[in-house]
Amino acid sequence: MNKSTLALAVAVGVLAQQAGAAGFLEDSKASVSSRTMYYDADVREGASTAANRQRETAEGLKFDYLSGFTQGTVGFGIDAQALVGIHLDGGRGHHPLGNSNSFFPSDGDRSADEWSRLDANVKARFSKTEAHLGGGLAPNLPILIANDSRLLPQTFEGGTISSKEIDNVTFNLGQLEHASGRASSNDTGMAVAGGTQDSNKFRYAGADWKVTKDLLLQYYYANLEDYYKQNFLGLVHVYPIAANQSFKTDLRYFDSSSDGKNGDPGYFFNNNGGYAKNINEVDNKTWSATFTYTLGGSAFLLGHQRVNDDGGFVFLNQGSLIDSNGRPEGAGGSSFYSFTDATVGSFIRAGENTSYGQYSYDFASLGVPGLKASAAYLYGRDIKAKSGVGDDLNERETDLRVDYVIQTGPLKGFGTTLRHGAYRGNTNPDQDQTRLIFNYTYSFL
Repeated sequence: MNKSTLALAVAVGVLAQQAGAAGFLEDSKASVSSRTMYYDADVREGASTAANRQRETAEGLKFDYLSGFTQGTVGFGIDAQALVGIHLDGGRGHHPLGNSNSFFPSDGDRSADEWSRLDANVKARFSKTEAHLGGGLAPNLPILIANDSRLLPQTFEGGTISSKEIDNVTFNLGQLEHASGRASSNDTGMAVAGGTQDSNKFRYAGADWKVTKDLLLQYYYANLEDYYKQNFLGLVHVYPIAANQSFKTDLRYFDSSSDGKNGDPGYFFNNNGGYAKNINEVDNKTWSATFTYTLGGSAFLLGHQRVNDDGGFVFLNQGSLIDSNGRPEGAGGSSFYSFTDATVGSFIRAGENTSYGQYSYDFASLGVPGLKASAAYLYGRDIKAKSGVGDDLNERETDLRVDYVIQTGPLKGFGTTLRHGAYRGNTNPDQDQTRLIFNYTYSFL
């Protein structure tokens, strides 16, 4: 039993004795969320096989229980989550065998019929500081974003602290030890794309400073032991022009370097499938600038991202980990803090210059609240070839998205999302991807 699990078990025992305390039950919240998803990934090159045409449908169910806090100077509580994925359609012939980044876990030449997991963490609150210890953690920070783009969410196990003791400043720090993939029933250690060895120590610390109501400054430091160290600086400013008009500036800078065993043979390779100045070593600087002009229901976004020539951008990604039988763990699928984290592509290889734009419209301006649509285009060029010689490579992607959430009536809150991405380039095979998602959450506490 690891330290986090032992601490969780002890804390649950203590909480069981205090469950009747005012606040613990009275402030509890419980809900069941349903997500039905059709996923179609069509690789447009090569022979027509299960490896390049995936068409599957599944149902995801998520139960969340969030307790209140016990009374006293330090209040205690517990958060619990149960997840289950049920395969509905699209078996043999439409499931990529052994693909660790698959929408569903594999069972031979088809998807598993179902998979599930149970997570829980204990929490404590003192003044304006809150701590969590255990599983089911879903950070949403510049240096780590829990992925929730498929059927079930990615979660982490460890300890986190968030503090707002200083007005307009939020401090975040933590240490994570395991990750649970979106298509997996178990947890694993952590790694990066191409990393084949587990790391059980991801530490981070940073702060969000709301300088004014329109200006946010951010700094974060992260360290995945034996893989990388990373510094992040961010600035977000919104300039209000009129009641329904504004101009937003979003600046981001990442500086990542090697740590510990990173660079040893067999520890890390492929650098997101691209060139690396020092083979097997993390070495990257990435900056981006995004500008959004909003007028009524319309939003016009333009931006540029630059990845330096020494190596690709790095972030937590367990997709290359394998189990004791040499099979993928099913822990693939991660998010990172960039507009270029698109439907299909990532646009984060060494040397890559990516220009991107998006137009979105909120139909509430036309009297249809809950309906939104967007179209985006990304073009990445100057990508260094994997060998470091030859012509530079390029890639591009067009993304379309429509969302609608019912606003009134017995189905209030029922949401529908349709996403389509078309990727073309000479770094990866061309691919068209379509996702149709139905979401509904019922709260009964």
